Order: sequence, then C-alpha cells, then structure tokens
Amino acid sequence: MNRSSTLKNTAASAYRNAEGFVPQRAAYIETAAITANVRALREVAKGAKLLAVLKADGYGHGIVPAARAAVEGGADYLGTAVLEEAFAVRAAGITAPLFSWLSAPGAPYGRAITEDIELAAYSLGQLREIAEAGQLVGVVPRIHLKIDTGMWRGGATLEDWPGLCAAARELEAEGKVRVLGIWSHLACADEPGHASVPAQLEVFRQAIATARALGLDPVLCHIANSAATLAGPEAHFDMVRPGLAVYGVNPLAEGDRGNAPALRPAMSLGAAVVQTKRAPAGAGVSYGHTESTERETTLAVVPLGYADGVFRSASSAGPVLIGKRTYRVLGRVCMDQFVLDVGDDDVAAGDAVLLFGPGDSGEPHVEAWAAAAGTIPYEVLTRIGSRVPRIYL
Repeated sequence: MNRSSTLKNTAASAYRNAEGFVPQRAAYIETAAITANVRALREVAKGAKLLAVLKADGYGHGIVPAARAAVEGGADYLGTAVLEEAFAVRAAGITAPLFSWLSAPGAPYGRAITEDIELAAYSLGQLREIAEAGQLVGVVPRIHLKIDTGMWRGGATLEDWPGLCAAARELEAEGKVRVLGIWSHLACADEPGHASVPAQLEVFRQAIATARALGLDPVLCHIANSAATLAGPEAHFDMVRPGLAVYGVNPLAEGDRGNAPALRPAMSLGAAVVQTKRAPAGAGVSYGHTESTERETTLAVVPLGYADGVFRSASSAGPVLIGKRTYRVLGRVCMDQFVLDVGDDDVAAGDAVLLFGPGDSGEPHVEAWAAAAGTIPYEVLTRIGSRVPRIYL
C-alpha cells in the first residue's frame, strides 16, 4: 500500500473512533515534527532563547497542540499576535512564558496581565494604558517595547523612541511596569544580502543603546524571524522568534539555505476521491469551461475547494498525488471541490489524494502549492479552513 493511502487510513481510523465518521478531507498534523523542528532551531540559535510563534492558530496546525509540541521541543517562549490566541494557550493549562504583541486601545490588558501574558508597547498611549491596567489588577505588567527599525509597520519611530523609553523608565521606577524586552521585525530577512537587513540591525542596536542610556535594562532583545534565525547569528541577539520554520518550512530560497538544518513539514493535506467518471474528448470541465479534455479520459472529483483553503488561483495548476502519480487541477477550483484528469489510470472513489506533505511518497511540498497559487507557504498553511478536520498523528 502506498504511503498516501496508509496515512489516510491510519489517521481516518483514529478519527472515526473519536468522532464516529471518516472525514472526506483532513489536515494530518505530525506534532513530533514540530517538536523536532524546534529542537533543530534551538541548535541554530545556540545561546539565544527561542520563542515559537503560534499565531494564526499555530499557522493552521492548531494552536494548543502546536504549543505543547513546541514546549516539548524546548521552546523557551511562546508567542501570539493577538490576545485571543494567548488566552487560548493559557486556557489549555500551558504555563510557558508567553508574549503577545498586537492589540488596539481598549484591549483586555487586565486579563492578560493576570494570566501572566507579556505585552508589547508601541506608543506612549499604549504603554500608559497597560500600566493603568496593571494598577487595577494589582500586578506589575511585563512589557516589550517595540522600535520600528525600518519596516514602517508597528512600533515607535526613531523620533518617538527616546520619549517612550524615558516614560517606561519612569513607570518602572514607580513600580508600575517592568520592561523585559526590546524588539523589532525585519522586512527582508528572507533575502540574504538585502541592504535593508544590516541597516535595520544597526538601528536596532542604536535603539537598545538609547534604552540602556535612559536607565532601562532589557534582558530580551529580539528581532529575528524564521529567515533571520536560519540565515546567520548576527540577528539572534537574546532571543529568536521562528514561526514558519517551527512547522517545517524554510522561508529561504534553496540556494540561500547553506548549512541550515533539514526541517520536516508537519502538515499533510489530504482527501478521498468522491467520484470518477469517463468523459469524452472536448468536454468542458468546471466553471467557465476554462479547460476541456483533450481525449477520452477519466475525471476524478476531490472534495476540497477554496472554502477549505485551496486557492482558486491554483486553478489548472495545483499538483496532487494519487498513488505514485502526480496530477494537476483541471479547470477552476470551486468552493468545495476540484477536478483531476487521471487519464486511464486505475483511480476510484475512496482513493487517497495528497495535496502536500513532507514528501515521503513523492507528494508535493507546500511550496509547490504556493507557487501554483501565486502566493507564499505562510498563506497556504494559514488559509486551511475550519471545516477541514485536524487529525493529530
């Protein structure tokens, strides 16, 4: 039996025992791969701590299983974008250090502080709101101040940075906050040699020096994402923040990976063929009849569509594996399904289809689907829809 069938049957059997049915579609998650990837990244980070990024439901893998697997792999910190994600981690009983960095005025800072969630401050207003929330709940909030080093997204500008640091030091002296970290984000770390990378790192060093000159003593300075973690130690500072790499995908181009460790993709996206039928030559397939059969052939229907995260832009391009052969989507991807031309091959309803995975059986990697859709692996993984069951192996 080929591995795609084995993967489907093993996982589906486990799922049937738990839920009473076999799914027509599923994302199979190898939590051991997440654990192994974190261990490998810790080796790359050497003396720096490692924060495993869990945002977007653990990059589509499930935030709580991903968090537990990352902690098992030795992650020193966990990180989320929004507080709702951080609350989900704490609700699962996970007590590892946790940093959350994206919130608007009026956010539930008091709850976050009482649940031991470290917070980011981008501005004076945000800093003061967090400090006031700490006063109300009687707990000193731990804060990471963000400096915009040149991405022009979140963070204090260079002009505002000294004022933010001075205010934070004053609040710290009053016992109202503890400034634990200083952080930023790189715009082009996945392009080694890009001039913006050393420029941003220099601004970051200057920002740290300014903060220290104003009396702050941050113990966690961090700027490195997955690409910067893998590309070299100059961006590691006190902590690295890999996201995509935790889930087994290297964001660097093949030629830029050097001695980077092999990472194992943790997600395989699969389904079962729901129908096959013979079609004559010249049959228009799917919406718009953008493609037609070139000869008499067998068409196979796969129950995954753009509502599940299979990009419509991958129409006539997305690759899939059935058995030991790779086929491509024929015609347009629909909301719930797409069609394959399998020729005269022995394909039947119920056969396992793999869209992407670690490549053990020759199935495409997620990068292949990203290329077919004209996007990046981050988006492919995080767009897998909620009606696709996650089955943990």
